[in-house]
Amino acid sequence: MEYFKSFKQDILQGNIQNFEKKALELFRFQAVHNAVYAAYIRARGVEPFDVSKLEEIPFLPIRFFKDFPVVSADLNQFEGYYSSSGTTGAITSRHYFWSESFYLEHALNLFEKEYGHIKDFHVLALLPAYLERKGSSLVSMADFFIKKSESPYSGFYLYNHKDLINVLDQLKDESKKVLLIGVTFALLDLSESGLSIPAMNNLVVMETGGMKGRRKEMIREEVHDQLKTAFQLENIHSEYGMTELLSQAYSKSEGKYNLPFSMRVMLRDTNDPFAFSKRKQGGINVIDLANFHSCAFIETQDLGKFDELGQLEVLGRFDNSEIRGCNLMVN
Repeated sequence: MEYFKSFKQDILQGNIQNFEKKALELFRFQAVHNAVYAAYIRARGVEPFDVSKLEEIPFLPIRFFKDFPVVSADLNQFEGYYSSSGTTGAITSRHYFWSESFYLEHALNLFEKEYGHIKDFHVLALLPAYLERKGSSLVSMADFFIKKSESPYSGFYLYNHKDLINVLDQLKDESKKVLLIGVTFALLDLSESGLSIPAMNNLVVMETGGMKGRRKEMIREEVHDQLKTAFQLENIHSEYGMTELLSQAYSKSEGKYNLPFSMRVMLRDTNDPFAFSKRKQGGINVIDLANFHSCAFIETQDLGKFDELGQLEVLGRFDNSEIRGCNLMVN
């Protein structure tokens, strides 16, 4: 579709001069062309062309991705879908993508805006559970980063901790940086393996969230303190992303995220999902312009707050919400 192609180029070129104007334009398009979202808007009694500001846009509960194909065109125009991890027996989300190459290029652009060129890194991905199933957007992103790094040391790891430690030891004196990106439970398992992890000045450890029922839940400070001790680092980095979003946010310390140009977060009242919080804390509603092909306006089950510098801190999840692959730590 021409609209998709045009939006794709704007995102990849970072050509978003006025976020609110672009988001309202996309809302009106999706209110017409996305059958699931259009039905939800009608049920809310909202007239799309009466919406004139972001605060008036209805946010689609993330649960809809479990029950319906949330798409803004005919399904036969889509290349495939990513699925959420979930726990055994749980219904998982499906996020259909119009262009996988767009997702991967956009993900790389966002990473490089925060961390510099991917070729300056060896990329080591510790993603058991995700590698053991099909359809993970995180695995696709990590695989793309590994290939783009053009490093013979870059690669995936499951439970082969000794091999991973050996590679870290080989790279500890390298001039290039080392990115160890891992699901949280796997990084914790590595930290408790009894293996000697080398001290490295060139190492970035990035947790992506996720316990998947493998370990007891821990607050973020506990997780980061344990990892900082094990890897002898001052800071642990984090990635905030999910199956239903094609943009990612990154934190370089203390779990505080800088939002990318394609994403905005609005906090809703925890007791009224149709009202926005009057405090700096509440349920996370995300506008992700990279979701131009599906739904860009998502009501997540995450809780968050903004600090005095405007950085987002993810506090955890609503009570009784389903366990998901990302961001299970609660403050």
